[in-house]
Amino acid sequence: MNETMLKGVEKMIDEIGVEYPNLDLSGVQEKIEGAASEKEHWSEEQLQRLLLQAAVERISSEEPDWTFAAAKLYLQNLYKEAAVVRGDHTNQYGSFLSLIQLLIDEGIYHPKLLTEYSKEEIQQLGEVIDPSKDRLFTYIGIVTLSDRYLARTHEKQTAELPQERWMIIAMTLMINEPKQHRMQLIKEAYWALSNLYMTTATPTLANAGKSYGQLSSCFIDTVDDSLRSIFDANTDAATLSKNGGGLGIYLGKIRCQGSDIKGFKHVSSGVIPWMKQLNNTAVSVDQLGQRQGAIAVYLDVWHKDIFSFLETRLNNGDERRRTHDLFTGVCIPDLFMEAVEVRDDWYLFDPHEVRKVMGYSLEDAFDEKKGFGTFRQRYEECCAHPALSKKVVPAIEIMKAIMISQLETGTPYMFYRDTVNRANPNKHAGMIYASNLCTEICQNMSPTVVTEEITEDGKIIVTKDPGDYVVCNLSSISLARAVGDDVLEQLIPIQVRMLDNVIDINDISVPQAELTNQKYRGIGLGTFGWHHLLALKGLKWESDEAVAYCDELYEKIAFLTIQASADLAKEKGVYPAYYGSDWENGSYFDQKDYTNEQWQSLKEQVKESGLRNGYLLAVAPNSSTALIAGSTAGIDPIFRKEYMEEKKDYKIPVTAPDLTAETAWYYKSVYYIDQHWSIKQNARRSRHIDQGVSFNLYVRNDIKAKALLNLHLDAWDSGLKTTYYVRSTASNIEECDSCHS
Repeated sequence: MNETMLKGVEKMIDEIGVEYPNLDLSGVQEKIEGAASEKEHWSEEQLQRLLLQAAVERISSEEPDWTFAAAKLYLQNLYKEAAVVRGDHTNQYGSFLSLIQLLIDEGIYHPKLLTEYSKEEIQQLGEVIDPSKDRLFTYIGIVTLSDRYLARTHEKQTAELPQERWMIIAMTLMINEPKQHRMQLIKEAYWALSNLYMTTATPTLANAGKSYGQLSSCFIDTVDDSLRSIFDANTDAATLSKNGGGLGIYLGKIRCQGSDIKGFKHVSSGVIPWMKQLNNTAVSVDQLGQRQGAIAVYLDVWHKDIFSFLETRLNNGDERRRTHDLFTGVCIPDLFMEAVEVRDDWYLFDPHEVRKVMGYSLEDAFDEKKGFGTFRQRYEECCAHPALSKKVVPAIEIMKAIMISQLETGTPYMFYRDTVNRANPNKHAGMIYASNLCTEICQNMSPTVVTEEITEDGKIIVTKDPGDYVVCNLSSISLARAVGDDVLEQLIPIQVRMLDNVIDINDISVPQAELTNQKYRGIGLGTFGWHHLLALKGLKWESDEAVAYCDELYEKIAFLTIQASADLAKEKGVYPAYYGSDWENGSYFDQKDYTNEQWQSLKEQVKESGLRNGYLLAVAPNSSTALIAGSTAGIDPIFRKEYMEEKKDYKIPVTAPDLTAETAWYYKSVYYIDQHWSIKQNARRSRHIDQGVSFNLYVRNDIKAKALLNLHLDAWDSGLKTTYYVRSTASNIEECDSCHS
């Protein structure tokens, strides 16, 4: 056995002991020495791998710091691999300029990084890179970042290192800023990312600086009731899936099964066959070869196809009418929930017939106030009209079908359309029919329609009236770290600027999505690590104190985000649809009851100088990027204090973040938490969020139907805009990465 080699490994163990004095190193020492005595010939790489394995095996709730020790060992291997590929031989970070040149030559990085930045600027930014920030990573965090996001050569060799990924993102997002302050803005963005105060969404994290892929998280389309619109929507879905985008698709305008086509009675097949087409698209057009496409489809609860729609993900029944690879969401007006509450009847309609007989589309209306409004007036007109065919069912029967599907598959998501549209700050410019793949985006939607198709000079010219095709641009604050270090005031302005810049530099391959992105300049600044923050603050989840703190913190985040967008509007101009919005006339602030002096001052600023972004706040699920940042996912409680993160090729022990004897008391497992307390928190949070929140309901698989129904009634009555999955202890739910931020 090479003594020098063994001493090198023992030196690593000693370094871990110095850095993490609370760890018991005896077991690791014995494992290495025992292995060395049993086998004469060990390579240094083998010994280091053995040491890393020993460290990973010891990650537990008793010794959670092993996760940082394992991360340190993993990083040392990563540095060596990168040094070999780059020819730097520094065993850590080498020349940043050389890396950029290497990966541009490989076709991985975009050449703009060298044409838009001088070599002197790149060298200066290379000096800003701080390798010590790598010590912030947990083991699962650095493995996730390395395996899925760090740029590699075409031969899959490690090239880019973690701090370089942060710097490349910062450079990419600030590339069009004026040169006189661009370098300072890049440094601020790098500060935010390298300290793990925030994370960008998965597409930005993976694709920034690359020669391929796009930066937005997901998209929402509205399908019109025509064959051309249906197939065009499928083509657009395929195009966006190819480039790594998840989709929400509203199908509520499509005629039902048995409807007429061109006057021929009972010939329409309804929405299910078109869902089958989308299901095939999701499976066959994957996201850059990494995972299959992810599509959520939404339908109104008054649509005649609603029962068939709710059965599409079930594991029994006619497989020809199943779409297991699509996620489902139901668009629900107040009136339906009222009918469920009092066990009243509910009427189902064909949207095509409603348009033909009534002269309006039922889905185009909402109740302007809770208890009365345009939707219920039109619905009642439809119920009473003798020429309109309708199906009458007990509302509770639809609700039962919803809950049966949720307990088996986790879906459908719930989209409370009246609540959403009443809160829409841009209702002057459109309507919100549905949400996205993760239920946190609520923005104006409308179908794209072909208005003319002619042949001219041997060419086919197609003219389309572009609809509002929603684009989600996301990033999230790591609450525990940012609030703990008291940096929200410094962080949010740079975060809003980064998000706003995604809109201008992104290359979206569906033109109407590009136009909508520019029209509203919608962003979704969100958060993760809520349970982590509560544990650090010593606040019990099920407490009035946690509810009150949620209200206070998210009001502060909302204020700082609106202020940052208003300041950006002074510098760069307002979003095109601003005039006539609730932002411009001030009613947004009035609806939220923001009456104190600080809010009134901001209201006047927004009226005077405008707003850069028409939509601002959205809380995404972000489980993957929360892992990278060493925190808890989204606004969810933890599953348990200690668990195994399982992927296709590894199992990694993970503990709750900052787990100590003190914080352990506040990490109550989600399945033991009364979900009504989560609803109370989210009702306070939602008041300050202009869009939505990815909010899961966690239930045991033996939950009584009445208890689940009461959760849904509470969520709706409390003013929640959407609910995401119903996660039961029996359901197997596949995560979507598109919105993780």
